[in-house]
Amino acid sequence: MSGPHVIRGSVSLPEAELIWRFSRSSGPGGQHVNTSDSQVELRFDLANTEALPEVWKARALERLAGRLVDGVVSVRASEHRSQWRNRETAAVRLAALLAEATAPPPKPRRATRIPRGINERRLREKKQRSDTKRGRSGRDWG
Repeated sequence: MSGPHVIRGSVSLPEAELIWRFSRSSGPGGQHVNTSDSQVELRFDLANTEALPEVWKARALERLAGRLVDGVVSVRASEHRSQWRNRETAAVRLAALLAEATAPPPKPRRATRIPRGINERRLREKKQRSDTKRGRSGRDWG
């Protein structure tokens, strides 16, 4: 595996807290598929981890509540035929999931008034368009 998988900033997934499980992957693959455990399941105990700041952990637990089983989030990867590439994919997927779940909420939108000039211009352009289309009907052509 290629180094620590960064969630955001200086916070990364601790290798010691990752639980790996391997099994046979479904789908095509010939004779090789029956003997190799290439599917990867990566589990991370979100509820008991010390790697995340408390605020991030609370935010992630709230946002990922539907995906958690006893406080553990799990990610599965079986796209590739090699176990090593599936391990990489699963780790990147878990890091991205945690980054999204721990992201701060967006700033609330500040309501602003539309300037009068912009509104007047919009209405003037609407009127011109209306006149253009009205001029296309052949009522006045005798």
